[in-house]
Amino acid sequence: MQRNLALIILFIPGVIAAFGIKLMRDTLFDEYYAIFLYGSIQFIAGLILFLGGLLFLGGFIVYRDRKKQNNKKKAM
Repeated sequence: MQRNLALIILFIPGVIAAFGIKLMRDTLFDEYYAIFLYGSIQFIAGLILFLGGLLFLGGFIVYRDRKKQNNKKKAM
């Protein structure tokens, strides 16, 4: 049950990031949604969604690695 919940928690930000990429791609190919007044607003919304999803997934991975102490020391 816990693994399924964790999978769902990771799946949702991935979908949000993918939708952000789709919004940015649609802006570049001149396909606009009616909810956005200008193409630049659509692109910025897509960028925010993409970065939000990416930061959530990255933060989860960093938190998990620190919790399990999988981080390696850098050799200088």
